[in-house]
Amino acid sequence: MVNPAATLDAHARDKALGAPAPAEFRIILSFDVEEHYRIEAAAGLAVDEDRKAHYRQRLDTSTHWLLDLLGRAETRATFFVVGQIAEHNPALIRRIAREGHEVASHGWDHRRVHHFTPATFREDVGRSKKALEDLTGEAVVGYRAPTFSVTRETAWALDVLAELGMLYDSSIYPVRHDRYGVPAAPRGPFRARGRGRELLELPPATLRLCATNVPMGGGGYFRLFPLFLTRWALRQTARACSPAVANLYFHPWEFDPDQERLPLGRLARFRTYVGIRHSRNRLAALLAGYDFSRAADVARELNARLAALRTFVVSA
Repeated sequence: MVNPAATLDAHARDKALGAPAPAEFRIILSFDVEEHYRIEAAAGLAVDEDRKAHYRQRLDTSTHWLLDLLGRAETRATFFVVGQIAEHNPALIRRIAREGHEVASHGWDHRRVHHFTPATFREDVGRSKKALEDLTGEAVVGYRAPTFSVTRETAWALDVLAELGMLYDSSIYPVRHDRYGVPAAPRGPFRARGRGRELLELPPATLRLCATNVPMGGGGYFRLFPLFLTRWALRQTARACSPAVANLYFHPWEFDPDQERLPLGRLARFRTYVGIRHSRNRLAALLAGYDFSRAADVARELNARLAALRTFVVSA
């Protein structure tokens, strides 16, 4: 259960710390909607059908919890949905759209971009896009790669996304990491160039410390680090990035402490489950302290003045 007193205390702290005014600063709130067994840490694990069914049910429960929380907070967000979920839980996707949230693509079956060629990637994203659009009746204009897997080596994916009519991408994390990242990429929104085409990029939030970008966009970092570091990253982004846009991301399974745990190795288990029992209160505190936007709304504003944004060549 969310602790109301903790939420109110966090709200007061955010105000005292000087949360940026909504007119000057936009914070994108997003959720990557995939069953827990699809996470990169579980790649290679044998997951039987009973366990898959368990995680499908848990995804449904945790996502509905999120939607209820967002409804009470009068907050709309972007949900990057794995397209295959449309086959077994169309009602969940319809509810996301019906309540005013953006439905965007997280690929068809949560495979990293490294597993594709340009042709098979086009098929994967196109299939996801069509399945989600058929359910919601609204255009899918945004994409986030599983495990932020648009990197120097897979920059060709940006060309494919542009060809498919995407308005923006949110897959390039400007950090050093063993699984992803383009450390030299800008921390704020920019024009990302692949092999020939450009697309608006909305990178996850970072905190600049000692000439290094520390990942603070969400996920395990949100669960691991004290909440004041997230607030610090937001304030720093408001001052240092132009345009002043921060991008936070989470997963529904991160707010489900009672789900069955995957049989992961020690490091992967720590990364996956650290702080999970406190994540609900932490998210409620953020919702109480800040105003949030959907990625598509911010992207439309930025695309109206795209020429003024910095261009960054992603391809190696």
